[in-house]
Amino acid sequence: MMLHAGHSLAIVGVTAVCTILIRAFPFLVFGGRKEVPGAVRYLGAVLPASIMAVLVVYCMRNMDFMAISHFAPSLAAGILVVGLHVWKKNILLSIGAGTVCYMMLVQMVFV
Repeated sequence: MMLHAGHSLAIVGVTAVCTILIRAFPFLVFGGRKEVPGAVRYLGAVLPASIMAVLVVYCMRNMDFMAISHFAPSLAAGILVVGLHVWKKNILLSIGAGTVCYMMLVQMVFV
């Protein structure tokens, strides 16, 4: 299916407007308040860990725990991610190293 230039520009325009509105929404709702509302502070504290937990459950939902080649790479990479994060407190390092570890195990060890 070939898109015409006008259709492509419309898609880019709608995407740009939606992005701007999403980013402006907090400023429109909270206005010029100096203090962040308690509910927003609470969500900022609990959502990152909650989102990570949901992602872990989602990724492991169809895993076959009876075959070591299915769960061992995920378990090893998960332990590495948690260990690095506890040690270095660097999310980018933890997730990057876990991803590299998982891919190396899947591609080279558990073929």
